[in-house]
Amino acid sequence: MLARDAALEQDIRELHVGLLNMMPDAALAATERQFFRLIGESNAIAQFYVHPFTLRELKRSAEGQAHVDRYYETFDQIRERGLDALIITGANVTQPDLSKEPFWKPLDEVVDWAFENVTSTLCSCLATHAVMEFRYGQKRRHMGFKRWGVYPHRVIDRRHPLVADVNTRFDVPHSRFNDISRQQFESAGLRVLVESEVAGVHLATSEDGFRIVFFQGHPEYDTVSLFKEYKREVMRFAHRERSDYPPLVENYFSDKSQAILLEHRDRMLVAGTRGDGGPEVPESMIVPALDNTWHDTAEAVIDNWIGKVYQLTDLDRKRPFKYGIDPSDPLGLRPRT
Repeated sequence: MLARDAALEQDIRELHVGLLNMMPDAALAATERQFFRLIGESNAIAQFYVHPFTLRELKRSAEGQAHVDRYYETFDQIRERGLDALIITGANVTQPDLSKEPFWKPLDEVVDWAFENVTSTLCSCLATHAVMEFRYGQKRRHMGFKRWGVYPHRVIDRRHPLVADVNTRFDVPHSRFNDISRQQFESAGLRVLVESEVAGVHLATSEDGFRIVFFQGHPEYDTVSLFKEYKREVMRFAHRERSDYPPLVENYFSDKSQAILLEHRDRMLVAGTRGDGGPEVPESMIVPALDNTWHDTAEAVIDNWIGKVYQLTDLDRKRPFKYGIDPSDPLGLRPRT
């Protein structure tokens, strides 16, 4: 909440938020929708302009490129006009070494530009891992399995404005094979705000407390997102694209839904239908029973983030902070001497 004097001095203006969407074609529109909704529902007062863009180095189908050409801006246009805030999505990877991915160098360029010119950048999942490596020298570690499910988390720094008035315990979906540990974040001088005993760090910030915000989980996910991932992996198994049957998503399905899905698995395995698709996953029996235990808290965190951007950013979109804001401590978190 703004102090009275600060509120009287607050300029009424729109906010320009960039969305660097690095997801593949199949997830391009869904990722847009998830983040557009999260931004739009987080604050009913501010007027938002969301500017989607991607990296030309990412190969796309003719249909995917047509979507980009029609609805997206270029990074050159973004850089010329400026942004108040930036969100960077995850991306699919094809090899263990992130530095060999086609997005590596152009993403580094975007992040470096944003750090100097944008009030705050929010990195999601894979983007967090990439930025942690090329900016802080912290490489992610393969866990040997997929962390896949909805996990309870706890706020560990309750004084930070990003988690102000947020439930001290809340759920976050995760879907990843790799991890950046709390020790790695802290050894790089970063601030860990939210973590899970099972899933590890979810929310952290750069050393200044705000200019880069890191998510390892997926608070933007729809209620059905993890089910769609599960269904896709079942079909990959059925078509012999993976050797093992996928495990159930943790802490996500009801007991009844788990029983239905395990029965479906047994029917597929007993029937020996691998290769022809097998019986369909009983979606109509599963989806109505799915619960969403994370979206409200995700909105609250994004609302806090957007609110602080609104208070700190300059009227000129090319300048990251108003006059008098210290870029090394924009939230004024350091003890005063």
